[in-house]
Amino acid sequence: MTASDPARPGPAPATRPAKLDYAAPWGARGYVTDLDGPVHWIEFNPGTSEQAQGQGENQPPVVFVHGLGGSHLNWCLIGPQLAAGRRAVALDLRGFGLTPGLRANSTVQANTRLLDRFITEVIGTPVILVGNSMGGLISIRETAANPDAVSGVVLLDPALPLPPQKPDWPVTGQFLLYTLPGLAPLAVARLLSRVSPEEAVRQLIKLCFADPSRADPEMTKAEVALAARRHPATAAQASARARIFLAAARSLLRVLSLRWDYNAMMAGIDVPVLLVGGEADRLVPVAAVRQAAARNPRWESVILADVGHAPQLEVPDVVAATIRDWLSRHFS
Repeated sequence: MTASDPARPGPAPATRPAKLDYAAPWGARGYVTDLDGPVHWIEFNPGTSEQAQGQGENQPPVVFVHGLGGSHLNWCLIGPQLAAGRRAVALDLRGFGLTPGLRANSTVQANTRLLDRFITEVIGTPVILVGNSMGGLISIRETAANPDAVSGVVLLDPALPLPPQKPDWPVTGQFLLYTLPGLAPLAVARLLSRVSPEEAVRQLIKLCFADPSRADPEMTKAEVALAARRHPATAAQASARARIFLAAARSLLRVLSLRWDYNAMMAGIDVPVLLVGGEADRLVPVAAVRQAAARNPRWESVILADVGHAPQLEVPDVVAATIRDWLSRHFS
């Protein structure tokens, strides 16, 4: 059932097929829905058969939420596996992927509101959120603010408060740069305009994977194609993209800086939670994942050895099997 299906209760927002199909190799179909502006999303294995839809009608749908600088493509290696017997969709947050954004509506707070509208108006039933990095933080915020909209949460290396430890200076320096007024927009705009799409994807894989050789070639090709489409053609476009990225990054850092509030938000979640951390994650150190697990003993937690910040891309079969096992025990 798509967003425009008349069987949905209440008026559905205007939805049309997407013109671009970067996720097509993984059996996904793209849509654009008007939620006070176009929002791009994909559905895995949509409408495969009446039997498949019937099998999934009593199962909470899965909604994937990407991280900072990510897109719907981040979920293509596990989406088809999790779409068996249930709906599975991934949206592009404002300012990322194929969803346009502005500085004002690309923050963590604004994208949490977007996610809530997407669940309520497009999906129409409580969902299982699967979030990575910033998407994990947004999933936590949505679950805490609107518990009736969420049946369960899977957190894959979510953005978390860091415990005292020796910093990873290249990563720390990069995020410190984002906080600098005046300098940060210029530096990020210059980087966006000067780094080729191929190099940008290569650098991201190097940062987010423990072993870059695990990158799926077809996925890398799709990521480069999407990056090429988003690559700024003018200095003005680079400046606009930099402002959008920095709005998201700075709002993320502000939420993390309010450590007590964020910890209280996590502690108040009253639905099943699966927390997965990569032991070799440079962006969210495994110590932060273990700290969150210790603070929330009702959560289930899994640490993946020799895995980085994007386990759903680096070891997709392991992640899909881990999530399927968790789903079978809580939502069968």
